[in-house]
Amino acid sequence: MAYLNSEQLREMGFKSLGENVKISDKASIYNADQIEIGDNSRIDDFCVISGKVSIGRNVHFAPMCLVAGGEKGIVFSDFSGIAYQVQIFTQSDDYSGSTLTNPTIPSKYKKESKKPVFIGRHVIVGAGSIIFPGVNLAEGCSIGAMTLVNKSTEAWGIYVGNPARRVKDRKQDLLLLEKTFLEEESNNDSI
Repeated sequence: MAYLNSEQLREMGFKSLGENVKISDKASIYNADQIEIGDNSRIDDFCVISGKVSIGRNVHFAPMCLVAGGEKGIVFSDFSGIAYQVQIFTQSDDYSGSTLTNPTIPSKYKKESKKPVFIGRHVIVGAGSIIFPGVNLAEGCSIGAMTLVNKSTEAWGIYVGNPARRVKDRKQDLLLLEKTFLEEESNNDSI
């Protein structure tokens, strides 16, 4: 996997760009002027990122993800990540047949739902999962592979299924590891 160099990243015109950001040269980035990326975050091959998106520090997008921030936006908090083929949407057409659909149709003939999405700290979303508009994935949640999340979650839960349901609590041991990691990183920066 080849990553864009720092000059190529700057030329894309991101709203903000942290240090040590890695973006594959095979990723497709649209509306870079609306995208914020924090330190040490990485976007892998064949990801499509568009619209208003805010990516915290140490965030990872595995290959083939779709992150469609649209007008309302998606926030990825620090230490969150999405696995292969995850799709996250902030807008959806009306599928009832009452209106026309798709982006080639003027708005006056459609009834789109547009809502922001929030991904909390330490959230991990498993391969092939889909996150719907308006969903808030609370801190520490783990979303199992192939899960359809159409409602917000509660913190530190493990969710699976279609639609997603909480099956058990997630351990919080990683919070101690985060503290140690940040302390070591801070010590290395001061040297």
